[in-house]
Amino acid sequence: MSRDQDCRVKLVGNSEQAEIGQFLDPASKIILLTDLPKALAALRRPLVFTNGVFDILHAGHVHYLAQARALGGSLVVALNSDTSTRLLGKGPDRPINGEGDRALVLAALQAVDLVTVFSEQTPLAVLALIRPDMYVKGGDYDIEQLAETRLVRSWGGTAQALPFVEGRSTTGLLTRLRSSRVAS
Repeated sequence: MSRDQDCRVKLVGNSEQAEIGQFLDPASKIILLTDLPKALAALRRPLVFTNGVFDILHAGHVHYLAQARALGGSLVVALNSDTSTRLLGKGPDRPINGEGDRALVLAALQAVDLVTVFSEQTPLAVLALIRPDMYVKGGDYDIEQLAETRLVRSWGGTAQALPFVEGRSTTGLLTRLRSSRVAS
């Protein structure tokens, strides 16, 4: 069977989603902000939303995203663009991986139903566009202090902080890598 015969294309939202054999092309889960309304209509509810840089994906991220997905019918991840990541002051060399690579890695995770990229310092505009049923952040954030929490609650949604996985952070990983490089 040729690759063309094995590749079936179906429309989801306003993006083409290629299925190769029984495997979904992860890139089909990356949606432009302009295409979000149509793509969101195809997702199961309740809709859970989270956001972040997800620079070097590690076990803490995977655990967190799986927990977030378990809270609803679908999980949408809004990814900080490269520009947005620099606005957060994470360091002059961040992000390590570009937004396209980070989006593709996230989209490949079974827990993630849709990925979109935003360029602002906070996801307030994309959050207002998506209007999820639940907003989720890691336990290293004070959920009650976030403007995102107030926004989601304004339309009757909920917000929840998930437990932080100790010893699992991109910043900690980079610190260990840099210190081992200096030592050698």
